[in-house]
Amino acid sequence: MKLIAIDLDGTLLSDEGNINQVSSEAIRNRLEAGDIVAICSGRSLHDTKELTKQAGLDLPLITGNGAVTYADHKVIEHLSMRPSLVHELMEKADKEGLYYEIYTNEGIYLERDITAILEKEVDDYPNISEEERNKMRAMIATQKDQFGLQTVEDYHSINYESLGVYKVFILSFQLDLLANLNKELQNREDISITGAGRQKLEISNQDASKGNALLSLAEYFQVPMENTVAIGDNFNDIPMFEVAGKSIAMGNAEPEVKEKSDITTKNYKEDGVAYALNHLIK
Repeated sequence: MKLIAIDLDGTLLSDEGNINQVSSEAIRNRLEAGDIVAICSGRSLHDTKELTKQAGLDLPLITGNGAVTYADHKVIEHLSMRPSLVHELMEKADKEGLYYEIYTNEGIYLERDITAILEKEVDDYPNISEEERNKMRAMIATQKDQFGLQTVEDYHSINYESLGVYKVFILSFQLDLLANLNKELQNREDISITGAGRQKLEISNQDASKGNALLSLAEYFQVPMENTVAIGDNFNDIPMFEVAGKSIAMGNAEPEVKEKSDITTKNYKEDGVAYALNHLIK
């Protein structure tokens, strides 16, 4: 029996933002063969549950880059952040005029009209083609289309003491600004910083990572780590590549991610996950 952990964006999801029939069938074949297939994503628990439900799949879920793990229809691990830390990160993002989201046990909190920040960044971005500008707009649309969004008037009016906040997600096309904030936070020991792309900064509990969550899930299901497989495409997938028995990078993966993998499958547009499940995992 194998435990196979699969990323979503740029890996399992199609351009339509769903798990297509080819991928769903390949997953079901592995389940019927006695393997465990889990989703391992930076997305929220609410969003990930809905995406798998729409595909007719009932799977263990590692969400929020390892902050929340769900199996057997219950949360088995929830690594939350201190309310004071959440306020500190919000103040830093506000000071720089950045777009951000708050991931909580009640869903993703999104301040009303905050996407205007991203839309202005796209409009003001210099010297790029309309095609590149449209790619940026598509990223904004993805954020708006998440399941479990909770629109709020003001982030600072929320009582975070009563919530289980597990991630602060920052998105910006001002890469220098994002890099500077990353550098400022990088050496802190009370947070974990990852990113599923160069435009994203994802800040969680210091113990949260896809790698740690995969270790925990393998222990939960009593699967030896040599029998685990990780499939992904981006920087936040590297921690699970480092602990998995076998790591598979997507054909569209970042070069640094491919370097960390054991093998590369096809592009996500070519159903690379299905190809890996059917042909690359014994």
